[in-house]
Amino acid sequence: MDKKAVRQALIEQRLNLPDRLQRAELLQRVMRIWLVGRPDTVIGAYWPIKGEFDPLPALHRWKEDGELLDEPQLRRIALPVVDKVHKTLVFHAWYPGCPMEEDAYDIPKPKDTEVVVPTLLFVPCLGYGAGGYRLGYGGGFYDRTLATLQPQPVTVGLGFTQGFLPDFEPEAHDVPLHAILNDNGVVWPVA
Repeated sequence: MDKKAVRQALIEQRLNLPDRLQRAELLQRVMRIWLVGRPDTVIGAYWPIKGEFDPLPALHRWKEDGELLDEPQLRRIALPVVDKVHKTLVFHAWYPGCPMEEDAYDIPKPKDTEVVVPTLLFVPCLGYGAGGYRLGYGGGFYDRTLATLQPQPVTVGLGFTQGFLPDFEPEAHDVPLHAILNDNGVVWPVA
């Protein structure tokens, strides 16, 4: 598999999906339902780029639901900030209206918010295959981060059905996700 060519094709397909907004709406619902009853109080996510699914509306609703339930612990959302030295990610608190700035890759990141450690981490899936393996953009940031993050969070991939790769072969360093959600539902369950 020529991963570079597959990545480019998947990005183009995703950007050109005629029903991408409807798919995103379906995945928002899947995500909200999947979050019901989860014990997590800090959830990490990502700022969507290149036509990725945007998890932030569902997470904001999850945060508001916790406030309505008058839970003792405040629910928090976190976004990644690139550590250029170690080529890993650290997570900073995010909220709607939070001051933002662009990182080294021109992706918005929270500005001057506190570092938090998520117990659940939503990761973007450019592509994904059987066994919970994901295909990202090839930078290895999530793999390196997950190898060092303590405590280890539950990892959940988010992507559209168009990203499924039936012949995807993971490499030795690839770590399977605990779950993958797409616009059809849960395609890889929590182990």
